[in-house]
Amino acid sequence: MKKRTVQLEPAVFGTVNTIIMIALAVVTLYPFLNTLAVSFNAGLDTIRGGIYIWPRIWTLQNYKAVFITGTVFNAFYISVARTIVATVLSLFLTTMLAYTVSRKEYAFRKAITIIIVMTMYFNAGLIPYYFLIKDLHMLNTFMVYIVPGLVSAFNMIVIRTYIGTLSESLIESAKVDGAGDFRIFMQVILPLCQPVLATVALFVAVGQWNSWFDTFLFTSSKQELSTLQYELMKLLSSSMNSNSNPALQNGDANAAKAMVTPLSIRAAITIVASVPILVVYPFLQKYFVVGMQLGSVKE
Repeated sequence: MKKRTVQLEPAVFGTVNTIIMIALAVVTLYPFLNTLAVSFNAGLDTIRGGIYIWPRIWTLQNYKAVFITGTVFNAFYISVARTIVATVLSLFLTTMLAYTVSRKEYAFRKAITIIIVMTMYFNAGLIPYYFLIKDLHMLNTFMVYIVPGLVSAFNMIVIRTYIGTLSESLIESAKVDGAGDFRIFMQVILPLCQPVLATVALFVAVGQWNSWFDTFLFTSSKQELSTLQYELMKLLSSSMNSNSNPALQNGDANAAKAMVTPLSIRAAITIVASVPILVVYPFLQKYFVVGMQLGSVKE
């Protein structure tokens, strides 16, 4: 009886674990699949409800409403450009700072670390921040998307902790071979930090891609610098504030079926905004767990 019980325990655990994992997968995927179905479903039909993971009346009208204005394509280019440039520069500068404050021989590393960490808890507020950007002459410029977020205190701490897990003998060997600090940073530290850099890159890229409030504050008067998220936000606001529809007024049943509603246009906007990040994530996912584990736990 004891042997039989011991043999049954792994099977029971495996079954329960599989059920829990399937349940978690369903709970995680259902909201996205539901949003995808609503985005391809006719607007008026969506109001009736009952849309789960498959559209009832297929239509592309929701996506046509998103892309009908030419501003979306230029905004997409600006969002991609700011995401790539900001991510690359932020990774390089944050890692350089993290390596500097991780070196025990650096006399001011504790003082600089304290000053940087203080920025996580104290904030001057929105109005002083706006005047700072204005005094730096970055209003209505592309650099307002890049410069303010170049270095993150949280990301610096994660990268510094990861660098602390690297063997000190690697750096000492490089110094014996005559390498300077910058060469050690470029040829030793950066290649060994790929897991944590991929993790931080995902954080920075998602933040840059989803950002729209800085566009509203600093570049809203310059259409050519508008970002995709800001354009989609304006589109959603205009659709929610619209109270009339020509199709309903003219009695056109087919056009009414294709009418976009705030619910359907919101679903289409969500999919359009999410797809680029969903495409990038699988390439970084294999580094994500390792980077977070080694970058946040100090032995």
